[in-house]
Amino acid sequence: MSQQYQQSEFSIGTEDDLDLKAIFKILWQGKIYIVCTTIIFAVCFVMYAISQPNIYKSSVVLAASEQDQSSGLGGLASQFGGLASLAGVNLGGSSSNKVDLALEVIKSRKFITGFIEKHGILKDLMAANSWEPIENKLVYDPETYDHEKGKWVRKVTHPYTEVPSEQEAYKKFMELIAINVDSETSIITISLEFLSPYKAQEWLNLLIIDINLEMKARDVEEAVKSKRFLVKEIENTNISEIKTVLYKLIEEQTKTIMFANVRDEYVFKIIDPPIASEEKFKPKRAMISILGSLLGLILSGLFILFKAFLKRGNEA
Repeated sequence: MSQQYQQSEFSIGTEDDLDLKAIFKILWQGKIYIVCTTIIFAVCFVMYAISQPNIYKSSVVLAASEQDQSSGLGGLASQFGGLASLAGVNLGGSSSNKVDLALEVIKSRKFITGFIEKHGILKDLMAANSWEPIENKLVYDPETYDHEKGKWVRKVTHPYTEVPSEQEAYKKFMELIAINVDSETSIITISLEFLSPYKAQEWLNLLIIDINLEMKARDVEEAVKSKRFLVKEIENTNISEIKTVLYKLIEEQTKTIMFANVRDEYVFKIIDPPIASEEKFKPKRAMISILGSLLGLILSGLFILFKAFLKRGNEA
């Protein structure tokens, strides 16, 4: 950009210290440059903000389902916990332990990659770059995925391949979700951000269903294995007291299987279900434009002052 002022205008004089009035005078002399630079920054940031697709956020509020049974496994844990541990039988933990484990499972690579494959969302996750609200459909990046041919066409270098790997998909999905646990109430909020509000709602619903099913399947499998072990132990002992304990343990493992099979909200109980948001969550286009303008103003002002100080140093 051509400068609209003479370098001599930046002469400061021979004073050792510059007061605010002198600094303001320097900035005023370079006002045209500052204004032009600020406008350029503002236009660039406005164009950038406009080019960014809308992102919608869906959230679900959860509470821990009641898992403890004081008259069942909880009572046995206090009476026969030591014996059960020696026998390799899990009498179950508290609901908070199950919730903590479930939250870690949600964040695990195995669970998320399985979730992506199970529901076939790889294309939407990795190739979509915008959403058409009127037709309610995702628009795919043609340089990543050929929607008409149903083929991945992205150009990548080793170690990546045309079809996104599980690691890429996992990393991308984890960028979309956020998990927050209230330390006082233990209420859990899971949020998911995506181009389509309906996809965000759908994926979040599926995520809660799948984690409940996953934790249920784990407990049922463990209870079944424990029952088999206990039956063998009963056959190998002749001590009536031990048999009584083992039968009681088998009874409680049977209850665990029964409760798991009849309870859909096994670990997480939905307090407030996810919705398809009508308003975008980001980008904050007005804020981006304002920050861009301020950045241009600050940088241009610093540049003017830097040149003035530099000139003063050369004259000294």
